[in-house]
Amino acid sequence: MDELEKTLVAVASGELSPESAAGRLKRGEVRYLDEFAALDLGRSVRKGVPEVVYASGKSPAQVASICATLLESCERVIVSTPTPEHEARIRATLPETPLRWAGRSVVIGGGEQAPSGGRVGALSAGTSDLPVLEEALAVAGEMGASVMGFHDVGVAGVHRLAAPLEELRRFDPDCLVVAAGMEGALPSVVSGLVAVPVIGLPTSTGYGLGGDGTAAILGMLQTCSPGLSVVNVDNGVGAGATAALIANRAAIGRTANENGRTSSPV
Repeated sequence: MDELEKTLVAVASGELSPESAAGRLKRGEVRYLDEFAALDLGRSVRKGVPEVVYASGKSPAQVASICATLLESCERVIVSTPTPEHEARIRATLPETPLRWAGRSVVIGGGEQAPSGGRVGALSAGTSDLPVLEEALAVAGEMGASVMGFHDVGVAGVHRLAAPLEELRRFDPDCLVVAAGMEGALPSVVSGLVAVPVIGLPTSTGYGLGGDGTAAILGMLQTCSPGLSVVNVDNGVGAGATAALIANRAAIGRTANENGRTSSPV
């Protein structure tokens, strides 16, 4: 029985008040692993964001151990930027657990995620931006949001943007994630054409001076289009999580309005 189940049983038996249980769940349990990790086991319950393990800088054994421990208390774990060696060690440690690639990340465990009602749209300027954008969509999808994406619609052929924007308007997203490298112009263009928040996702696609994503992020930060916010270079996890939090919150508001009540507090 994990900590969440123990807490719920204590509430059901009267040993713990609902208020105390809420505080415990928001604080969460910390699990220490051989002095190399302090795992926040309550994050997914507290935040509504799935557990994400950043593999870069961690050994395959460390990543596999972290994932195995996290899966004792949650249904799924996302591993960002794993190498083939990381993947092999995870598969060896968790041979019965499903694993699938999503862009430059892998999703471990989990069945079908219950839909939240939130809707996230996505656009990439070029095909080279896809791995980072797919990571963002994987995170948003694992948070229950419905996602719709279109790719290779950058400003080098801006007429390619018209049809995808029409499809996205019919999809009626709560927000958009727009990924671009090079000069990073697409998010500003899109933000000037839509009435929902846009999350700019700069990527390290490019060459020469500023081609590591510097030019892209600076261009997005200097946008003159209100409604565009920007995450760091290649931060697909942050873009996807923020987009899904916005979309899922909007879905709560829609449901509340349909039922004639106010939405739940933060």
